[in-house]
Amino acid sequence: TRIRRHFAKECPYNSIWEITAPEVMETGTVYERFMTHYQATPAERLVICLALAPHLRPQVLDMLRIKNTTLDGPFTEFGGRQQSGDMLTPTIQTALFILAGKDLEAWLTHLPLFSEDHYFSGHDILEFGPLAPGIPDSGRTLSMSADSLDMLTTGVYRPPRFGAEFPAKRLETPHEWDDLILEPGVMAQVLEIRAWMDFGSKVLNELPLGRKLKPGFNTLFYGPPGTGKTMTASLLGKTANRDVYRIDLATVVSKYIGETEKNLEKVFGQARHRDWILFFDEADALFGKRTEISDSHDRYANQEVAYLLQRIEDFPGMVILATNQKDNLDDAFLRRIQSFIHFPLPRPGERLKIWENAFTPRTDFQKGTNLGRIAQKYDISGGSIMNVVRYAGLMMLKNNRRRIREADILTGIRREAMKEGRVI
Repeated sequence: TRIRRHFAKECPYNSIWEITAPEVMETGTVYERFMTHYQATPAERLVICLALAPHLRPQVLDMLRIKNTTLDGPFTEFGGRQQSGDMLTPTIQTALFILAGKDLEAWLTHLPLFSEDHYFSGHDILEFGPLAPGIPDSGRTLSMSADSLDMLTTGVYRPPRFGAEFPAKRLETPHEWDDLILEPGVMAQVLEIRAWMDFGSKVLNELPLGRKLKPGFNTLFYGPPGTGKTMTASLLGKTANRDVYRIDLATVVSKYIGETEKNLEKVFGQARHRDWILFFDEADALFGKRTEISDSHDRYANQEVAYLLQRIEDFPGMVILATNQKDNLDDAFLRRIQSFIHFPLPRPGERLKIWENAFTPRTDFQKGTNLGRIAQKYDISGGSIMNVVRYAGLMMLKNNRRRIREADILTGIRREAMKEGRVI
């Protein structure tokens, strides 16, 4: 109808708004719930359909590829961008043309649909592509976000795929909460984080403290390797039914100016409206102390840290950072942390529990093997204990034995100590 009206062709309607939008049926689908929740106007529904068209009915956009024979090119007012395979991707201009045609007043009336204040942008329903220099804002491509596309079509989210466009991997664990052996004081602090995950929204909305407190929660886990930092992050997510994504520093950190920030923004952008936990392992590699400026490289490195500080502070979800060396982190960053938890090497009692949990109740030991004595004597981390268990089990099978030998456990302990430059 818009095309016919635009070219003054015979048309049964004087305006596109004479065409009644289909009634939203009570189907129980995500699409129906979406329309009901947002009370979408006919204009908003048209924009949503336009964004869905390339995925579901790309042929409906073919009529916008009519050639302007006078200029030997496309009609500028139709907007759109040609992609590979000759498929047309709509732009904001395409939407405004359908909504307003030649009516400039109507064009300006519908323009707020594409502002950052509208729920299309605010709730990451639509995405607007980048602009080439000199191209007006209406030239941005208009597309459905991956999450919204999944939910409106299949009703199921697809986890983001790790790669250059999403440099984070989902962190999963086969362990359960009872497998987590921590010093009582450390466990109490971890349970405080768990309480925030359960009741934080009520603190902000029901007390209410939302105007005084920021919605995000940042915590720092620090201590020697193998003391349970990653396992704790995984279990916090697992018990709260939240996905945990570990940021892949090898993919994120770049020597090129501005690239690290761009790579991180890909994660923060997707996580903003998800109930994810972002986990930064070896956080000092990203949030290290700023240095005195002696050259341009130092200046850009400091700008990178400043960007990260601001991005972490503005993020509305939970961020867990882990480091072996707390003193390497920037002081300004430490001031933005709500929780510091030190993960020390386990004490003898905790070590014994880890040893006992590591071996199954069906494990047979060579006569004289005493886990209590081993736990008391050898000061190693939980991660190292698991490596020793793996080694002792392998030696048992390799040598066709039926029992775990204490000698193999002690050899494994010495091997772990050698990794750290110690002699036991």
